[in-house]
Amino acid sequence: MNQPNLGDFSMLDLFQMEIQSHTADMYKSLEAISSNLSAASRDLFTNLMRATHSIRGASKIVHIEAIANLTASLENCFVAFQEGFFLPKQEHIDLFHQTVDFLAEVGQVPVAEISSFLSDRQEYIDLYIQNIKRVTRAEDLQIGTFTELKTLESDHPTPNHRATKEADGESLYNSHLIESPLSDTIPDLSDFSMLDLFRMEVENQVAVLNDGLLQLENTPNAIDEIEPLMRAAHSIKGAARIVQLDVAVQLAHILEDCFVSAQSELIKITSNHIDIFLQCVDILLNVSQVSSGNISDWLTDNRDNIGEVLVAMESILPEERRNRFDRLVVAGTYTEKDKAPQAPKTTEEPQQGLTYAESSLSLVASQHSVAKPSEALMVTSEVNAIASSSSVQSTTLAKSPHETEKIAERTVKVNTDNLNRLMGLAGESLVEANWLQPFADSLLKLKYLQADLDRQLEILSESLESQRKLNSVESIQFKSARRTADSCRHFLSERLSELEVFARRSANLSDRLYREVIASHMRPFADGVQGFPRMVRDLARQLGKQVKLEIIGKSTQVDRDILEKLEAPLTHILRNALDHGLESPEARIAVGKSPEGIIRLEAMHRSGMLAITVSDDGKGLNPENIRQKIIDKKMTTHSMAAQMSEIELMDFLFLPGFSTAKQVTEVSGRGVGLDIVQNMVQQVGGIVRASSQAGKGMTFHLQLPLTLSVTRSLLVEIGGEPYAFPLSRIDHIVLVSKSEIRLIENRQYFTFDQYNIGLVVACQVLELRESQLNLEELPIIIISDRHSRYGLVVDKFLEERELVVRPLDKRLGKIPNISAAALMEDGAPILIIDVEDMVRTIDKLLTGGKLDKVSNYEDKKSIKSRKRILVVDDSITVREMERKLLENKGYEVEVAVDGMDGWNAIRTGSFNLVVSDVDMPRMNGIELVSQIKNHPNLKSIPVIIVSYKDREEDRLRGLDVGADYYLTKSSFHDNTLIQAVQDLIGV
Repeated sequence: MNQPNLGDFSMLDLFQMEIQSHTADMYKSLEAISSNLSAASRDLFTNLMRATHSIRGASKIVHIEAIANLTASLENCFVAFQEGFFLPKQEHIDLFHQTVDFLAEVGQVPVAEISSFLSDRQEYIDLYIQNIKRVTRAEDLQIGTFTELKTLESDHPTPNHRATKEADGESLYNSHLIESPLSDTIPDLSDFSMLDLFRMEVENQVAVLNDGLLQLENTPNAIDEIEPLMRAAHSIKGAARIVQLDVAVQLAHILEDCFVSAQSELIKITSNHIDIFLQCVDILLNVSQVSSGNISDWLTDNRDNIGEVLVAMESILPEERRNRFDRLVVAGTYTEKDKAPQAPKTTEEPQQGLTYAESSLSLVASQHSVAKPSEALMVTSEVNAIASSSSVQSTTLAKSPHETEKIAERTVKVNTDNLNRLMGLAGESLVEANWLQPFADSLLKLKYLQADLDRQLEILSESLESQRKLNSVESIQFKSARRTADSCRHFLSERLSELEVFARRSANLSDRLYREVIASHMRPFADGVQGFPRMVRDLARQLGKQVKLEIIGKSTQVDRDILEKLEAPLTHILRNALDHGLESPEARIAVGKSPEGIIRLEAMHRSGMLAITVSDDGKGLNPENIRQKIIDKKMTTHSMAAQMSEIELMDFLFLPGFSTAKQVTEVSGRGVGLDIVQNMVQQVGGIVRASSQAGKGMTFHLQLPLTLSVTRSLLVEIGGEPYAFPLSRIDHIVLVSKSEIRLIENRQYFTFDQYNIGLVVACQVLELRESQLNLEELPIIIISDRHSRYGLVVDKFLEERELVVRPLDKRLGKIPNISAAALMEDGAPILIIDVEDMVRTIDKLLTGGKLDKVSNYEDKKSIKSRKRILVVDDSITVREMERKLLENKGYEVEVAVDGMDGWNAIRTGSFNLVVSDVDMPRMNGIELVSQIKNHPNLKSIPVIIVSYKDREEDRLRGLDVGADYYLTKSSFHDNTLIQAVQDLIGV
């Protein structure tokens, strides 16, 4: 066939517009027919016929014969249905959907690629035409002669197989009734781009189903709530058919029919029905998450579960619709009662009278046993159909094509890295724009100088005239000079005015751009909590409790990075509230409460922060019980516990391993959940607090930054350089008189709010040049973590400002005490302090006695150099024992809590020896020694491994990576360790 000349792009553009318009109408008509096959209106087929005829005519105008032939076959088929020669069946509608999907994709292909697109897919166009013609010529044939594209015979069938089938007159479709092992039944899902799109579609639609089903359970008579559920199930069915995952097709199909029956008021949905529907939704979500290589094993493991759900869902349907399912295509087959008598077959037929569910499961194993890999290509034209939940596959009857297109364009997926780069560029643009106004202000000085020059000329002219009369030439020259000066002044004023206007407009535009980019990094709070209603419902039913979850502030905008981190901590809080907080209905009634407990999850913006509150109206916690638990666990003394406030007592809830639960259940009680909450909150620079009223409930308050891209910071000067402290990590800022500084055990402190707070100088911690602290009142920033609190003396406070956070180059590694950077208005860089890291650094420096007092910092004396040893061990007991043992021998010792901490310390400090454990988190001792010995500047540092492992293979393993000594921890009790240290670095 000669290829058409597709060079007239303008005509092709019109052709594509024609296709897009008519396919949208065709989808609407097909949806209407599919919803009521038995009473399908002829007018709907008339609409289909007209739309197809228009596309056919347009394709002839642009000489695209392939589309003309396809639409001609389709038009003839619609005419046959319109005249009443045939009754539509679901498999016909499925074929028409596939064909319209292909036409819709032709309407989306770039104009320059239409020719090659059609040429590459000519085989599939022929397959479409072949199957459409089978529909129109087979009225007297049984429905089994209808062949779907996805179940065609393989490219290389055995000769006997094909001969037997053709001799018996059996359709290729029915040939798939052969039973085969489940492992051989899985469609080819190696096209990961399509499988990923399928997963995305299922995730989107499952969210709709979960929310809708829970809403429907609360308002079972709301028929309007069923329409979105029906569309969601239909979308999953179409997407599953595209990737040939017929188990999902079956589940979604019967789920859709249940919704159709409910919408038609043939059934009334109950809570038990909701349970079954949710189980079906879970299976659909789970199967979508399985990798293509593991589908077979997954189906084998879940076969019984799928069967139970299918049987349960079938039982929900009215009797007449169950009979209808017996006549439908079920995973590629029919029951015996739908087949006309045929000649004896050489293949085994399915048992007569199989139910819908039984047919589905028994045929999972055979539906693709002879499908050729190339058949998967028939769905490549449908990729666009699952790219969005608003695509043509899920077009609703209630929306016009324009409305559908508008919805589809609302969301665009953007790579996070691209968005971060865009944010960085927007920040730079803002900095550059803000530089213009200072530049314009600097030009005012030139304007003043120009005005001064005019005055000087005027004075000079008057002075000369007073001494003698100027001749005509001199007078002309002076007038010319004054005119030139006036012109310069006016020109400068005009340009300066224009520059100021431009600077304001540029700053305003850059600021708007910056804020829009920041907004694009935000998502509504609802996106992060959409799974919570389902989780709360299921867990409440499991625990036998009645619970209502109220989510307030769903539209509150949250940084996407924070939103992703919120799911785990909020899940733990909700599970705790369900298991420990809320009472059983009987217990609530006994104390005068409603049998239904309430959990309220609220998000709002408050004081430039994101405030999240989780509260319940359960039994709450008695502070005295917490106080006693602290004493029982020997976490503090009786006297100290008695002095603790309620806030301090509540802080113990966030410690790892601390739990007030009397028993550990599958849900909670292990004491790890709130520790996870605390870690997440601190990771993003927020705070979490708990409060409770015994008998009235428990409340958790999370205060988080609105975005990780912008931080509200306090700018201070340290060592003559500006630094930024995130406001969310600052406890207080105070001015303290030197007379208020006290000394105990050689450590300085001051008293604030009845607490003694240790005092350190910031420039010592950051290893900067000495500051001249000749002030009567010291500017101090109070910072803390869960265990320690310090007052950090800075040179001076500068200002409070919002900074665009710029991540540091990954090649720099983790810079001690620094988390990120930012740019000032003049383009100067400023470092943002990592408060958590700084507190840990202060702990280490104080432990090693390396910090001077504020009073004598300027007069510190040189200290005799001692040999430094780094002790790396994750056990605080072992660390302290080794530290004291070595310090008693005159060595200066620094400690690290694990291998990664030790590796950072080695790279940033100077050590004569490293003593390391083996088994440690993040980086073990073997890896640490290997890193040291492979580093060109550190490989000369001797290393001693001290471990509980005393096997010969462990010792050889340590020595092989470069350790100089391998000792067991029993060496603490004799001089073995000390002798090894002295042997390597001396006394």
